Amino acid sequence: MSRLLSELSGPALASALTAESIVVLPTGATEHHGPHLPLATDFLMAESIGTAVVDAAAGAGLDVWRLPGLAYTKSDEHHWAPGTVWLGWETMMSTVVDIGRSIAATPAKTLVFYNGHGGNVALLQVALRELRRRFGLRTFLMGIGIPAGDGVNGPDERGFGIHGGHGETSMILHLRPELVDLSSAERWVPDQLADHELIRFNGGAVSFGWLSNDFGPSGVIGDPTGATAEWGAALFDRAVDAGVAALREIARFRPEPR
Repeated sequence: MSRLLSELSGPALASALTAESIVVLPTGATEHHGPHLPLATDFLMAESIGTAVVDAAAGAGLDVWRLPGLAYTKSDEHHWAPGTVWLGWETMMSTVVDIGRSIAATPAKTLVFYNGHGGNVALLQVALRELRRRFGLRTFLMGIGIPAGDGVNGPDERGFGIHGGHGETSMILHLRPELVDLSSAERWVPDQLADHELIRFNGGAVSFGWLSNDFGPSGVIGDPTGATAEWGAALFDRAVDAGVAALREIARFRPEPR
C-alpha cells in the first residue's frame, strides 16, 4: 500500500488511519539558491528525504503516512531574487492551520512537519501550539539537519554554511546532479561575523533579522565549491536514519504522567 495519502481513496484513507497514525508533511521552498543550485533545492530535499524517511519507518513497522509536500512557503529573506515564490507569514500560518484542521477530521491525531527550509522554523514552531490548542493534534517539527562544512568534511564554513553551501549543494548533487552548475559556485561565508560569540544564526544567545543578500550579492551563505555527490549521499543516509529514529520517539511520545 502506498504511504502517500493523496494516492488513496477517501474510504481507503479512513480505513487505513487510526488514532495512532503519524502523518508527515514535508515543507520545502521555491527560492533563490545562488547561480549554481535550482530554485527547488529545499523542496527537493524535504520531499525526497521525507519520502525515504516515511518509507523506511513504515518498513520498520511504524504507522506513518505522508502528505504531498509544500513547495511555496515563507521565503521572504530571498524576496529580492527573481524566481523566489514566497508566502507571507499570515498566508503560511493559515495554510498549515487549515492543513492541520483537515488532518484532525481524519482518524489520525499526530502531524509532523518535515522541514527543509530554515525560514519556516520559527513559524512552524508557533503553528505546533496553535494546532495542538485548536484541534487537539499531537504536533512535531523535524528538520533535515545538514551540517556546515568544518574543514574536515568539506571546506570550513565557520558555522555559517546555511544556504546554498557545501551541504545543500552536495545533497542536490546526490539527488539531481543535472540541476547543479558547480562552475558558477563561489564561496560566500560571512567571516566578519564568525568571531561573534553571542550573535549567531542558529543556537546563539542573540538572534538577528537578516536578508540573504546582506552577506553578498549572490545570496549564498556558505561555500559550495568543494561539494560532492558522495558527501550528499552520506548526508542523505544520515538524515534518513535520524528521521526514522525521531519518528520512533514520536510514536511513543505521551506528555501526560503515567
